[in-house]
Amino acid sequence: MPTRMVSITHALRNVSLTLLALVAMSAHAGVIEPVRGQLDPTDKGYALISQFAIDLGSSLEDALSRGVPLVFTLEFTIERKRWYWFDEQIVHRTIDYRLSYNALTQQYRLATEGRQDSYATLADALLMLGKVDGLVVAEKKAIRLGNAYTAELRMSLDKRQLPKPFQLDALASKDWQVEAIPLNWQFAPGVVGR
Repeated sequence: MPTRMVSITHALRNVSLTLLALVAMSAHAGVIEPVRGQLDPTDKGYALISQFAIDLGSSLEDALSRGVPLVFTLEFTIERKRWYWFDEQIVHRTIDYRLSYNALTQQYRLATEGRQDSYATLADALLMLGKVDGLVVAEKKAIRLGNAYTAELRMSLDKRQLPKPFQLDALASKDWQVEAIPLNWQFAPGVVGR
């Protein structure tokens, strides 16, 4: 009887180790994490400078390499705190970025607001997707001296713009989830940054 119990214990341990290995080898979900964000005053207004570290995860990378375009949305807001009422939203801006792969040219294409660029590697395309440099997000008159503001910056995968057959996968599978971590910071004119 004890040898039978030992063999069952060994078998259960082997099965659990196998399942654990399969889970570890399965596709991992992606993450979009802000590395930095700041507003710089310019002649035209306030310009956003930011950088995101983007990891799509293996399922999204595979779908992209098979020709499924991915749309990412950059969302930026500025709010002014008010003690007597709800916070006042000063700026709300969204920009869509479309990332696709062309199998014929073997290049990744990144398109936004009428501009389109090609990259040889996915790493280069993701680096440029995550970089915002000098995008004017607010007019100077929108931000008043002496007031404190809160800025929020987020980039996320827009699952609604996936091709219809993939939208169900994106809702049901964790492999298609991309965690979008927001970046919040306080600033006042003259004291800008993270």
